[in-house]
Amino acid sequence: MVAGDQRLVHTPFVPAGYWSPCAPLKISKILRYNTACNSRITLDGEDLEDVKTFTYLGSIIDEQGGSDAGVKARIGKGRAAYLQLKNVWNSKQLSTNIKVGIFNRNVKTVLLYGTETWTTTKAIIQKIQMFINSCLRKILRICWPDTIINNPLWERTNQISTEEEIRKKRWEWIGNIKEST
Repeated sequence: MVAGDQRLVHTPFVPAGYWSPCAPLKISKILRYNTACNSRITLDGEDLEDVKTFTYLGSIIDEQGGSDAGVKARIGKGRAAYLQLKNVWNSKQLSTNIKVGIFNRNVKTVLLYGTETWTTTKAIIQKIQMFINSCLRKILRICWPDTIINNPLWERTNQISTEEEIRKKRWEWIGNIKEST
């Protein structure tokens, strides 16, 4: 720390957004959450820009506090992780159990990252479940016109429903928070 920075540490008043122990922090945008108020907000004489969404700890937050944009982003990231492993899914040397294990560790973890904090609706859970089911059907090489309903698909791949998985993750998260307090 150089002498100029020491002056900031010992200064009793530092304007918000002016100083950080790691790097300068410039606050220039705001997201209005569940409010009808449209008045301008200024900080140190500078107007702050209103934004419709922002990313916080990997989750996309919108004006209603919803998770739709975040879910779409997570499904996109899950799809990218799935496609990167195309050679694994097409391999005839690997058993279905190994492929499903790889799917759970490399695709579902990306897809379900942060779900503990999402505002989930039936529509959101259905979108996630449809993506997972689609991947599992491809891993099992079940193509149209062959079909399989969800419960036997989950039994064959040792899966639980997305709704139940998110519920379990939430309870684990709550338990971790309780332990840390």
